Amino acid sequence: MDTSWMAQGRCRDLPPEVFFPSDGVGVEVARRYCAECPVKGPCLEYALENHIEHGVWGGASERERRRIARSRRSVRAHASAAAANGRARP
Repeated sequence: MDTSWMAQGRCRDLPPEVFFPSDGVGVEVARRYCAECPVKGPCLEYALENHIEHGVWGGASERERRRIARSRRSVRAHASAAAANGRARP
């Protein structure tokens, strides 16, 4: 996976603990940095593809990334089932 986008992240000049908060207030602070980041999308995708469980990535908390991953799995499962049902018809 290409990680060249990381050099453009707003987080590169901040201490890592900003993006690994211990409370909800810290999550909101991290999100503010992420909100204007030019690589927010690739960052979120990186965390999702690599199953990163901790910290704020692409503006999403651990809980939000779990929800996104679950939703994507569900969509893929439904799409696979629909495709299989479509092939089973005469």
